[in-house]
Amino acid sequence: MTRVSLHRFLVDNATWLATGVLLTFLSSFGQTFFISVFAGEIRSEFGLSHGAWGGLYTLGTTLSAIVMIWAGGLTDIFRVRVLGPMVLAGLALAAIAMALNTWLLLLPLVIFLLRLFGQGMSTHLAVVAMARWFTGTRGKALSIASTGYALGEALLPLIFVGAMVYLDWRWLWVAAAGITALGIPILMRLLREERTPQSLANAFSASGMQGKHWTRRDALFHPLFWFMVPSVLGPSAFITAFFFHQVYLADVKGWQHIQLVALFPIFTGISLFSMFVAGWALDKWGTARIMPYYQLPIALGFVILGMTNSISGATLGLVFLALTVGANSTLPSAFWAEFYGTRHIGAIKAMAAAVMVLGSAIGPGLTGVLIDLGISLNTQFIWIGVFFVLVCVLVQTGISRSRRDL
Repeated sequence: MTRVSLHRFLVDNATWLATGVLLTFLSSFGQTFFISVFAGEIRSEFGLSHGAWGGLYTLGTTLSAIVMIWAGGLTDIFRVRVLGPMVLAGLALAAIAMALNTWLLLLPLVIFLLRLFGQGMSTHLAVVAMARWFTGTRGKALSIASTGYALGEALLPLIFVGAMVYLDWRWLWVAAAGITALGIPILMRLLREERTPQSLANAFSASGMQGKHWTRRDALFHPLFWFMVPSVLGPSAFITAFFFHQVYLADVKGWQHIQLVALFPIFTGISLFSMFVAGWALDKWGTARIMPYYQLPIALGFVILGMTNSISGATLGLVFLALTVGANSTLPSAFWAEFYGTRHIGAIKAMAAAVMVLGSAIGPGLTGVLIDLGISLNTQFIWIGVFFVLVCVLVQTGISRSRRDL
């Protein structure tokens, strides 16, 4: 795509693309990279060990994954203009609940609400809309929409860690709720002329394997879906674990927390670069050629992070993590649309989103328990790298069996 045609694409589709950017940015307040900024304060406030905090986080996130199976399918029924404000309102209320809650028993519920409305539905709405509204330029649309997430990841941890010097952590959650609430009228303004998902699906739907429109039930009974599950679960589980334990990781490595957080803009910059390269590549070659290999960098990145004790080594490790994370923002969503069609993409993607959210529940809980058992993050990171190599083998096997049906 030339500079002129890219400019034309951005201008002609500004409303839809801005909707995606807004939703992915505001999802930040339910993402682990933001919640984990307050991990030290939350653990201190409620008297939690690393394992206990990870366990509560896992419980709340797992419940949100279960609900996502049903809630994600709503994108096939209702407009984003209807669902979007409801999701953002729920996220704002969840942030207020985090600010006000003083009861340990309610902490998993607060986590559940943050994860469901933030990581779950806000992101799901954005990527399903891009996958449905765009066909030939789906990769570029998904890449651009995902810049909202990258922007939040780069800026919000730095801003809120710095703000904690001056404000109590609970007031910062009030600020997060206010920012989210401001997004509601903006979203409604952007989507004044949105059409229903059903009409879009009927008019512009793209078929998948065997030239048919796969339902969620069809997809669940197809082997390819299960070959892909580890590739969806893995990045979510272990990138979440990395950010979740960022305070502890900095402590055991002998770094100041702000030194580690200062690397996040580099991580985000590389992930943005990877995101756009992946979007261009999938529009040119399709996802089948790329999916088996894009998680190799994250494998190398975790091995480096497990072996290094220097900030420069951490920077290199984060660069490799970011290469996969950026591509992961666009490739999986396009994959489901390419192989299973777009008519029922909301329901199919809801299952994938539930797996992704489940992964983000497993990662912090598993690594937290292993820390409490005396297994260091360094050792865990090396084995996580091995896991991702095996994931690539599984994806290659699954796609090679199904590619002829495209």
